Amino acid sequence: MKAVQLQEYGGPEVLKMVEIERPVPTGREVLVEIKAIGVNYADTARREGQYVVKTPLPFIPGAEIAGVVAAVGEKVTTVKPGTRVVTLIESGGYSEFALADERSLIPLPDQLDFQNAAALPLQGLSAYHVLKTMGRLGKGETVLVHAAAGGVGTLAVQLAKLFGAGKIIATASSTEKLELARQMGADVLVNYTESNWVEQVLEATGGKGVDVALEMVGGDVFNKTLKCLATFGRLVVFGAASGEQSKMYPSSLMARNQSVIGFFLPQIMRKPELLQHSLVELLTYLGEGKLKLTIGGVFPLEDAAVVHQLLQSRKTTGKLILEP
Repeated sequence: MKAVQLQEYGGPEVLKMVEIERPVPTGREVLVEIKAIGVNYADTARREGQYVVKTPLPFIPGAEIAGVVAAVGEKVTTVKPGTRVVTLIESGGYSEFALADERSLIPLPDQLDFQNAAALPLQGLSAYHVLKTMGRLGKGETVLVHAAAGGVGTLAVQLAKLFGAGKIIATASSTEKLELARQMGADVLVNYTESNWVEQVLEATGGKGVDVALEMVGGDVFNKTLKCLATFGRLVVFGAASGEQSKMYPSSLMARNQSVIGFFLPQIMRKPELLQHSLVELLTYLGEGKLKLTIGGVFPLEDAAVVHQLLQSRKTTGKLILEP
């Protein structure tokens, strides 16, 4: 089968199309014939050797896949060949076939196509659990969503509304991106390229600050976001897209009972009860038209390097999809 693999860390050019053996499912494994692959910042971090956990070489990126069950292991009881499914895997998604645990598979509703299915799991689950599980967003609370026109951002804005947020403050780098955030349901729009964006956030909350902040940039953005937190506020860190680490003094959180919380989706993936329940809920929202996905582009698998360049240019909106 064909796959896109990296044998060294580096820029997009290290992604190479290769021919490898098609895997054979055993036990509770299922072989999925992949029809659509979601592309994420985690893939670029893997490629650069900057991911949260070590990336072994050679490595095939890709965690989000949608496709059709092609074969099953001898202990599989819940799905059959021919079933349309969506799932998250640890790696191996940039290929024509991949193995997945049967417990992680979610059958696709008839009305949902492969592209939209592949656009949902990683970013949808990230937005869901950053807000609900880690951020503990309560009804009527104020939430700050950075990069609100991106894949996680557009979903986080919508989910915050569905979860009962009182006010959603969205940041982005351009008028066009802020308009997209407004269409998704944001109440307050802030351009974070402006030097006074922190003051704008505080002004929008009457000086109180936000109850939940979603932060995935790192560096100076992290430090400034801390200044936006209300008393009892929770700042959830789920990335460092800038590549910059941040320094903070934990004792500074004490005066206002604030929290900084880390989020790493693979830990959710290791708890099937959390993963399946939340993914089914997201698919239900999608099927009912309560959740809209923004597809920023669909590309052939051999263009994976080009797609990584586009993603890291920060000029895209919505989700980028690869197709074998």
